[in-house]
Amino acid sequence: MFALGRLLFIGFIVLTVIYVCLSLYSRAVRRGKLRAEWHEGPQDIDKETFVDQGLAEYDTSLRRKLILGVYVVPVIVVSVIIYLTNFS
Repeated sequence: MFALGRLLFIGFIVLTVIYVCLSLYSRAVRRGKLRAEWHEGPQDIDKETFVDQGLAEYDTSLRRKLILGVYVVPVIVVSVIIYLTNFS
């Protein structure tokens, strides 16, 4: 039981680090695309307001929620491997 707890604790920490890094990277890429879009299009509003509005839309987007798969997919894979190893 202690080994399972240790696996879950370390796995959670590793997945959290991966999630934070992936989330920050994705947000930075989106910020860069918004700045490029602002430079190419009509500049009706200032750049920072345009980027802030775009990032607000990004925060509610499906892509942002898909990054949470970093937690779900590895847990399912490990669970299936443990099940197949022990009960097959």
